Amino acid sequence: YFSVDLHRGEIVVNERIDREILCGKNANCLLPLQIVIEDPLQLYRVEVDIQDINDNYPHFQSTDRVLKIAESTVPGMRFPLESALDPDVGSNSLKSYTLSKDECFSLKVKDLGDGRKVPELVLEKPLDREKKPMHQLTLTALDGGNPVRSGASQINITVLDINDNNPVFEKNVYKVAINENTKHGTSFLKVQATDLDEGPNGEIQYSLGEHTSDELRSLFRIDQKTGEIILNGELDYETTPFYNIEVSAKDRGVPEMEGHCTVEIEVADINDNPPQIVLTSKPSPVREDAPSGTVVALISARDIDSSDNGKVSLQTQCDLPFILKPSFSNEYSLVTNGILDRETFPEYNVEITAFDSGSPPLSSKTIIPVKILDVNDNAPKFSDNVYHVYVKENNTPGSIICSVSAQDVDVGVNGKISYSIENPKVWDTPISSYMYINSDNGSIFSMHSFDFEQIKVFEVIVQAKDHGSPSLSSNATVYVFILDHNDNAPAVIYPSTSMGSVTHQRMPRSAKAGHLVTKVTAVDADSGHNAWLFYRLAEATDTSLFSVNLHTGEVRTKRAVSEHDDSSQRLLIEIKDNGEPIQSTTVTLDILVEDGFHEPILDYREKTIEPNKKTGKITLYLIISLASVSLLCLLTFFILLVKCARGSRGGSSCCIRRTNSEYKNPNRNLQIQLNTDGPIKYVEVLGGDMMSQSQSFGSYLSPMSEFSDLTLVKPSSTTNFTDTLNVLDASLPDSAWTFESQQDLGQLRLRFCLSKVTFLQ
Repeated sequence: YFSVDLHRGEIVVNERIDREILCGKNANCLLPLQIVIEDPLQLYRVEVDIQDINDNYPHFQSTDRVLKIAESTVPGMRFPLESALDPDVGSNSLKSYTLSKDECFSLKVKDLGDGRKVPELVLEKPLDREKKPMHQLTLTALDGGNPVRSGASQINITVLDINDNNPVFEKNVYKVAINENTKHGTSFLKVQATDLDEGPNGEIQYSLGEHTSDELRSLFRIDQKTGEIILNGELDYETTPFYNIEVSAKDRGVPEMEGHCTVEIEVADINDNPPQIVLTSKPSPVREDAPSGTVVALISARDIDSSDNGKVSLQTQCDLPFILKPSFSNEYSLVTNGILDRETFPEYNVEITAFDSGSPPLSSKTIIPVKILDVNDNAPKFSDNVYHVYVKENNTPGSIICSVSAQDVDVGVNGKISYSIENPKVWDTPISSYMYINSDNGSIFSMHSFDFEQIKVFEVIVQAKDHGSPSLSSNATVYVFILDHNDNAPAVIYPSTSMGSVTHQRMPRSAKAGHLVTKVTAVDADSGHNAWLFYRLAEATDTSLFSVNLHTGEVRTKRAVSEHDDSSQRLLIEIKDNGEPIQSTTVTLDILVEDGFHEPILDYREKTIEPNKKTGKITLYLIISLASVSLLCLLTFFILLVKCARGSRGGSSCCIRRTNSEYKNPNRNLQIQLNTDGPIKYVEVLGGDMMSQSQSFGSYLSPMSEFSDLTLVKPSSTTNFTDTLNVLDASLPDSAWTFESQQDLGQLRLRFCLSKVTFLQ
């Protein structure tokens, strides 16, 4: 730029000097020169001060700008405009702005304190889009030179009438201190604005202000969605200790609405001592029903650093029902802040973190154990709501029949359980006469020996009660099913033995082989297999003369009676059941063989020797019926087997658990017992459900019946078993029975006998 005239010693300008290129915005522009003089040799230092002249016009980066302002914008709202640039300095630099005249807008200039001036457009009057949808303004920037130079920018304002809420920041000015050695990419501040509009009109996007310089944009950036301000470069406290950033928040409405705030960033340094946490008091156990605000422990914090580096704040985990409540300077109370449940969390380890106010802040942690005391807030719970117990009759009194178990998640006396039986009676009998429960372990003992023929099932309500205050309880139902035991011997109902142990019968000496002498009939009070009866000839005067049918009890001649046979024959017939152990009884028959006793119905013998067509048809029908019933039983058994198999895979037992409706159905468990030799003479039908006494139906054929007419006795719930036996005694053949007395019957008489029925309500 300079040279020296060697003859005159003048410093000469070689080319045009542009101060703005050499020194930029610096107020002083000094160019140092060194000049050497020979003879004598001397060195001189020369500083050339480059004086600024007003050779630059103020100018805007964009000469045309569009603003969209909602007509609902309130007067006084400010809109930052683009700042003009003037490379000149001093009095030649940018000095002021002017705005073309408009009744709705005025211009305010904001001085940022660093020599920069930011123009702001101020709304003076409410806008009315319907009257004036467009406003055209001219913003002029003036410098302080002589002559004055200027630059202009056209501002086109569009007035819109939608989205009438601006984003509003929580603060107008955010102040933050940041360490100069903060790493690149660190988020150090989050600004937040809210917009009362909904949908796109309420969705906010953050950005740095339009007048933000390129230098600031290279150092800081803002997340458009979260408002987090992130360090994008390196800070230097010695170069720039303070930054001022304008932040805009725009919504996505039509038109866009925006709000503004200022972020003041202070660059600072130092901090080397972490804070300390001191427990002023030992943590106290807390009841699980303690209200929020209950004090658990007293805590203090201290930091040997000074100033802001010694200021300590505490915080605890946000996911625990405890908070820290400040009381005095660096003094805190740890209090409850939510519902406690000892069964879920019997003890908490509360982590307390202490932070100082240094930059960067240092921290320390401590863990405070808090024990939760139990409160009786849980009722005992049975492992099953319903128990099914099966007990054989004739059990030993005092023996254990089952145990129920309940659990209580509480502890101590609140979890100690006592068992008791709630229902006072069973079948109008005190429950204490049936069973007793151990109050400590839930074991249930029988108090007497059960009789299946008297009671088949009963229900017991067991209560489990804890010892808390107040105590809590729950109930379970125990269904006790009595299983039959073969404890009843068969009872002979014909021939009648009421007048003695020996019965008397008559038969003609002319009787042939197969002649029906009489029929022994017996019943068994047991049920099922225990009630199946078998007849056997135990002793006889002449064993070659008589035989007894195993199933029907019919006494017939094995051969024709001869003249040499004794006229008085005694038979001892034994009747056994099918139980375990076998029960039996005997009946003695005295048979008088008379010479003058003639067969009363000769044609009947002919019929028996030569079966007629009607008897054959009846037999055929009975065989078909028996086959159909057998097939139906097999099909039913197969269906039940499949159902039980599916039920067991589903986790339930079809063979043990039953609904209440099944217990109350009075027509279940029918069993049909038939004799298996020859034409059907006897049918036994056993019916009943598990909650009632069994029903027994019996049909009897008179020995000389020819037809299959049935006579049905209507079941009655009040029929007594003894009365039934009396009826049978009166209806069946007695010692005076003869073929003549039965000839005119000519039919099959079927009687159904029903034992006493009792239902469990």
